[in-house]
Amino acid sequence: MAVNIKELPVPGVALTTLDGSLKLPTIVFGAGTFANQYNSDAHLESTMPIRTVGLALRYGIQAFDTSVYYGPSEVILGKALQELKDEFPRSSYQLMTKCGRFGPLDFDYTPSRIRDTVKRSLERLQTVYLDTVYLHDVEFVCTPVAPRPSGSNLGALAEESAAYGLAEGDEGKILGEGDQKILDAYAELRKLQEEGLVKNIGITGYPLPTLLRLALLILHTPPFKPVDIILSYSHLTLQNDTFIQFAPELRERAKVKQLLAASPFSMGLLTSSPPPWHPAPAEMKAVVKVAAGVWPDGLPNLALGYAIRNTGSVRGKTPLVVGFSTPEEVHECVRVWREMQDGGSEDRKKTEGVVRDIFSKAGYLNWSWASPQ
Repeated sequence: MAVNIKELPVPGVALTTLDGSLKLPTIVFGAGTFANQYNSDAHLESTMPIRTVGLALRYGIQAFDTSVYYGPSEVILGKALQELKDEFPRSSYQLMTKCGRFGPLDFDYTPSRIRDTVKRSLERLQTVYLDTVYLHDVEFVCTPVAPRPSGSNLGALAEESAAYGLAEGDEGKILGEGDQKILDAYAELRKLQEEGLVKNIGITGYPLPTLLRLALLILHTPPFKPVDIILSYSHLTLQNDTFIQFAPELRERAKVKQLLAASPFSMGLLTSSPPPWHPAPAEMKAVVKVAAGVWPDGLPNLALGYAIRNTGSVRGKTPLVVGFSTPEEVHECVRVWREMQDGGSEDRKKTEGVVRDIFSKAGYLNWSWASPQ
């Protein structure tokens, strides 16, 4: 397919590859956009996905995050990468996918289903190995341990640690049937890793205390090896940046080798039109509308810059996963990334503070919503 000028990188500072065991780029392509939650069938069936993927690769965004849960995402991404294989062979990028979640409330962490799903992902992505496979949204499967379903969870790192199952001495405790399901599924991923089908294995989820508790549980369960990689989403944003407080605990206490922060727009919340299915309460969405008019380039631009400034080499070599639907969005992300290499303008920093103050006064700064049941 011919490449037009809009699918070529704008000259400038090249995106960096971060130090660390995985050698990930500072920006990872979030391919959850290749699903109907974000785009129509007409868009997904057009040439737009391959053009978007091609431009991202040319910029150096050479890692892709997807999931079996994201409808046709794996298939669309696999086809796009096959179309681009002469320009970008398999060794030039990393593929990261997830297993265990199949629908909004459809989870199956049985070892046989985990194995079958990984093999299916290999077929859909048209590859013989996967760089990373996560257990998807572990909070829906593990034994629930939390004093409340929503609100600030920073108390988990202090006076409420016991209520979250994070007290010293509790690291290896299996607190119920759900925890055992996590351990069994993770053990199956480890087998797939030993067989060479998967290079790195990890977990994803929304509640940070749950990710920390399960990482500690895995570390303190035979064979006593740390989690390779954890993806946290919607917790390094303008509205909620508590990932910054939890990251040292995940790295130092749980010995997690690699962390990723995803969804700088908080699944579309920090945009001009949050999706109707978004789990944030209506009052919180109303606050977003107030914040949306503060920055002349728009709330998504401001939110992206804030997340970029707080990831990369600044926050312990943490890549940022950003969803892209069009080449224009890739160009915009790289433009903002380049701007942020000098920290961004003082006006930008001041406006970030204004937006965070809006959330704070409304009671929603660093506030986590309840995972929908």
